[in-house]
Amino acid sequence: MGSLGKDAPAAAGEGSSSVLLAVNGVRREAAGVHPSMTLLEFLRTKTPVRGPKLGCGEGGCGACVVLISKYDPATDEVTEFSASSCLTLVGSLNHCSVTTSEGIGNTRDGYHPVQQRLAGFHASQCGFCTPGMCMSIFSALVKADKPGATGDAAPAPTGFSKLTCSEAEHAVSGNLCRCTGYRPIVDACKSFAADVDLEDLGLNSFWKKGANRADVDKLPAYSAGAVCTFPEFLKAEIKSALEHQTNDVPAVIPSDDGWYHPKSIQELHSLFDANWFDETSVKIVASNTGAGVYKEQDLYEKYIDIKGIPELSVIDRSSKGAEIGAAVSIAKAIEVFSNDGTPVFRKIAGHLSKVASPFVRNTATIGGNLIMAQRLRFPSDIATVLLAAGTTVTIHTASKMLCLTLEEFLEQPPCDAKTILLSIFVPDWGSDSVIFETSRAAPRPFGNAVSYVNSAFLARTSGVLIEEICLAFGAFGADHAIRARKVEDFLKGKSVSAPVILEAVQLLKDVITPSEEATYPEYRVSLAVSFLFSFLSSLGKDLVEPTKDIIPNGSDVNGIVNGKHAEVASDDLPIRSRQELVFSDEYKPVGKPITKAGAELQASGEAVYVDDIPAPKDCLYGAFIYSTHPHAHIKGVSFKSSLAAQKVITVISAKDIPADGKNIGSVFPKIGEEALFGDPVSEFAGQNIGVVIAETQKYAYMAAKQAVIEYSTENLEPPILTIEDAIQHNSYFHPPPFLVPRPVGDFDKGMSEADHKILSGEVKLESQYYFYMETQTALAIPDEDNCITIYASTQIPEVTQNVVADLLGLPYHNVRIITRRVGGGFGGKAMKGCHVACACALAAYKLRRPVRMYLDRKTDMIMAGGRHPMKVKYSVGFKSDGTLTALHMDLGINAGISPDMSPLMPSAIIGSLKKYNWGALAFDVKVCKTNVSSKSAVRAPGDVQGSFIAEAIIEHVASTLAADTNVIRRKNLHDIESLTAFYGDAAGDAATYSLVDMFDRLAASPEYRSRAAAVERFNGTSKWKKRGISCVPITYEVRLRPSPGKVSIMNDGSIAVEVGGVEIGQGLYTKVKQMTAFGLAELVPDADGLLDKVRVIQADSLSMVQGGFTGGSTTSEVSCEAVRLSCATLVERLKPIKESMEAKSGAAAPWSALIAQASMASVNLSAHAYWTPDPAFVKYINYGAGVSEVEIDVLTGATTILRSDLLYDCGQSLNPAVDLGQVEGSFVQGVGFFTNEEYATNADGMVINDGTWTYKIPTVDTIPKQLNVELINSARDHKRVLSSKASGEPPLLLAASVHCAMREAIRAARTDFSADSPLTFQMDVPATMAHVKELCGLDVVERHLQSLSAATTTKA
Repeated sequence: MGSLGKDAPAAAGEGSSSVLLAVNGVRREAAGVHPSMTLLEFLRTKTPVRGPKLGCGEGGCGACVVLISKYDPATDEVTEFSASSCLTLVGSLNHCSVTTSEGIGNTRDGYHPVQQRLAGFHASQCGFCTPGMCMSIFSALVKADKPGATGDAAPAPTGFSKLTCSEAEHAVSGNLCRCTGYRPIVDACKSFAADVDLEDLGLNSFWKKGANRADVDKLPAYSAGAVCTFPEFLKAEIKSALEHQTNDVPAVIPSDDGWYHPKSIQELHSLFDANWFDETSVKIVASNTGAGVYKEQDLYEKYIDIKGIPELSVIDRSSKGAEIGAAVSIAKAIEVFSNDGTPVFRKIAGHLSKVASPFVRNTATIGGNLIMAQRLRFPSDIATVLLAAGTTVTIHTASKMLCLTLEEFLEQPPCDAKTILLSIFVPDWGSDSVIFETSRAAPRPFGNAVSYVNSAFLARTSGVLIEEICLAFGAFGADHAIRARKVEDFLKGKSVSAPVILEAVQLLKDVITPSEEATYPEYRVSLAVSFLFSFLSSLGKDLVEPTKDIIPNGSDVNGIVNGKHAEVASDDLPIRSRQELVFSDEYKPVGKPITKAGAELQASGEAVYVDDIPAPKDCLYGAFIYSTHPHAHIKGVSFKSSLAAQKVITVISAKDIPADGKNIGSVFPKIGEEALFGDPVSEFAGQNIGVVIAETQKYAYMAAKQAVIEYSTENLEPPILTIEDAIQHNSYFHPPPFLVPRPVGDFDKGMSEADHKILSGEVKLESQYYFYMETQTALAIPDEDNCITIYASTQIPEVTQNVVADLLGLPYHNVRIITRRVGGGFGGKAMKGCHVACACALAAYKLRRPVRMYLDRKTDMIMAGGRHPMKVKYSVGFKSDGTLTALHMDLGINAGISPDMSPLMPSAIIGSLKKYNWGALAFDVKVCKTNVSSKSAVRAPGDVQGSFIAEAIIEHVASTLAADTNVIRRKNLHDIESLTAFYGDAAGDAATYSLVDMFDRLAASPEYRSRAAAVERFNGTSKWKKRGISCVPITYEVRLRPSPGKVSIMNDGSIAVEVGGVEIGQGLYTKVKQMTAFGLAELVPDADGLLDKVRVIQADSLSMVQGGFTGGSTTSEVSCEAVRLSCATLVERLKPIKESMEAKSGAAAPWSALIAQASMASVNLSAHAYWTPDPAFVKYINYGAGVSEVEIDVLTGATTILRSDLLYDCGQSLNPAVDLGQVEGSFVQGVGFFTNEEYATNADGMVINDGTWTYKIPTVDTIPKQLNVELINSARDHKRVLSSKASGEPPLLLAASVHCAMREAIRAARTDFSADSPLTFQMDVPATMAHVKELCGLDVVERHLQSLSAATTTKA
């Protein structure tokens, strides 16, 4: 819960019928809407606005960010702030102004510089997150440039904002993007910063790096205040309402809109005493952000908005301390504490700025956070920090007002709904002899992640003597934040020394006792110990404080300037980058880094995704009911007695499938299919049982939660959930022979030639969720004659068409699938997208009404499946010099319940593993059938696992030989002969084999040797931070496939193009536009001039048949080749006319005149081609190499990626800007897989990390601090499409360099702290903070203190 600040006086607060607000300057009334309607739902269903998107419904992704403005008529001031529209209730926004991405700029009125720069810096790919990014940046600019906001009266330099580079990076810290890797977004944001060096910014369309000087005049002009955020008409209405306001209308008068706005504590209690007050149907809110954490399980009929109560908004700073009302926002509280000079208050402000994200802190309240901590065990950082600062709270119960210490408040039984927290009071500790420190360990440094453990310590000292101390810990798995009083009592009056700290730590371990359900309990205890150790070390006389234990190493990326240590922690380093690209004019405009088609449309929010299509008349909405049992008979479905259950119109299930149809939800041609519904048996937890149909999407979501499924396990075998279970029960899928990879060489002979053997190594890799920003969605509209049209967010329109037709028992031509663009796919909008399209189609067909579905994030995550978990056991033989002689692998793949794409996995895994010459290669691969959601293709499916497995084995070999890993890597890279032996025809010509050169450029360079030496020096002198550096090569085999294309020239010369592929953010349409202009270049003097005439239109399964699928990284090139063939046909038809016209006129024929003449001559201006690859060249290999340098915190397990350098062979790039974006975005998605993305399931195999609160994809604060990318323009190969190569998936494999560097850093820590610990160890994927800390040693602090204590005793 939180606050949107003080409401302007509003008649709605006294019983009026509707909320009045402005949306992008237009007057809107929220009349007759359900009281639970969010601002996002209102904007998207009651206004034309479509920019804000539903990405998570939790305030955790930023896709729905808008700017909210409030007007205070007393001061004539407007206050603006960003907010999550998915959590903000429209009923709380009377007399507010809302600005969305469309409101700051659009096609008709012109784009805003934020939108233009996002486009020009190539910062939008799928574009679904871009409007939210746009508004987060715009909000940061509004805040920075508000008069008096920065305390600096000096104007910003012309064209710039007062925003700083650091603020620019933090501006989007709460926004998620799965496509770009964030670097170009940060650059676009930094381009506004007053302290930016424009030359440091990356590739853009405003100047050519190296050739032109970067200049602000070349950027779209920015001037502060150009957008009106609060219209004059609304100010007038507010003043008018104020003049006519009466104060004698009691708040208990029934409200027409279900909202009550009490203006005093007395009025609030009169509402509590009303006969209609019921906790189950009435919700008390300040800002409703708590609903992002604790999801509503039913609809509420009434809301009581407590923001208008003066006592809750008080801010009173006195000499004694600061009193802050419970409805004051966290952002405002940060402001109060920051503006104060005392160290304690500044530290509180610093810690609070890492809570949630900017757009949540702007609305969430201090009181709401504490109430959740007290009532619902919320792991609050704020409670811990305020507890250590000696905070007291004032609460109002039904009968009295109480003042309690925060500790007493937290220890009380959970408050009831009628207990109101009024305010908090934080005493002023002054600055003399008081030391206050706070700590948190969380997956993201900037916030937007709940802590594993947080702490706050306050001590008053006299010399080295502790006079007074308070130690608070929270989030470790207890009911609430606590004080470690036993430890405090022990420390009082003592001088700090190693033995004292050791005893304090031992006492603390008895105090910090995580609950049984807490994850990583030992890790959490060790974090608490680390925090206490760090704090007490700072108080000791002869102890080195761990946070100061950072030693310069001379590398510029590490915060070192001129040999002096810069006072910047690694995770606070600014983001830097370098891009080196080769541009070619040979096939222009192909090869030019033009801006992605539609990027500005995406930034303004005008780009139409499936859920943006206006709802047809009589449209209904669906939500899945899914099983929570992995293997059970479904005996029946009923609904709880609830408000939401009353919204159910009907339930669609397997019984509604037409007699001629069949229960099918997806199919992989020639491999296998998966049922749409679990009927009569649910075969995995998360399987669809039925679809609830309701009048709105929200009603459908809420109604689905009311479903009660009756199960029976009678006569059923226990579920098979793991690879081990499947092997025990011989439960497998058997890939067809043509998909089974072949061994290489003689394994037994290879092992006999080995000097050394590792007979039993093991590595495990867990799953990864797609996290496309747009969840699965479809809109089905029934048509005449048993036809149906489905707008689907899918990568496979053709397969979706076939599956829907089979489900309904219709001929394929009765089903039409239309896909304009997809808000992120990564493989997840292929097989998994079919289920939603099928469910919508079945409901629409049955009910004869349009039906729309847009899955909520939790349901999507539970049903999506994700990447294949794997377990590998290997034995490997090698020579003393590191030459590999043989490898055998036993590989178990958890495929889930249906084949899906799993039969393709073995060949992909082995394919990327073959990047090294193993001598002989043998394997036994088992594709395991289990009772979990079927796993499917996730970006670089199989290849990323295989490539990593190879690295794990190589590192094991190097460790065994005590050799440099890179030496072993280099020694076993292929020459062209062994490459051909392992890869066959895909190996290609020797000239195209670029891997060895790329690896040598990185790993054998003087710079690499210098950095490796610097890392070694750093590790030799730094005890609690360790660094690692690693270089990884990759190979990635791709396959070309047939693809259609169609080019049609309109009578005015504009051009419409259709291709089989779908635009999912990969820049397909941009490359197709370029290829169209190139293909028609013979007909015009300037091919570039044709670009603006080309429009690539939506995929339509009835218009473009045999469209195939979008995936495998080659869709762009095969689509381009089909278009080129179509263009060649048109050139052949038009060239004679052109020559005839030019012969007559003696001048070049203008394009428009040529087309007019051809039209008059009845020339066919449309050409269709179906390109098929040469049977002798259907596969080729992509190459790349990457170096990553990381720093790990031995005390917490946190990893900072200091720098990554990527070399990628892109061939002759069709568009270097697009390909660069693919390389960076793919790499960062891989970083998520290898580090923080934890795909956790319960005992029944159902996903439990099912939202943004628990599943952590990379954010702007977890990407490399320096990301350098070079695209290699390798040897021409005219067998490829204009010598180009794929870029969408292969670079993801380079992220293994981060994992390998982490292993090196951990090895350095183990060398320091565990003399007897083996330096060869198993390090699985993902390597989360908890796993890193565990591998470094959970007891390193204790062992360090014991050695210090022993040394002290010896000296004595």
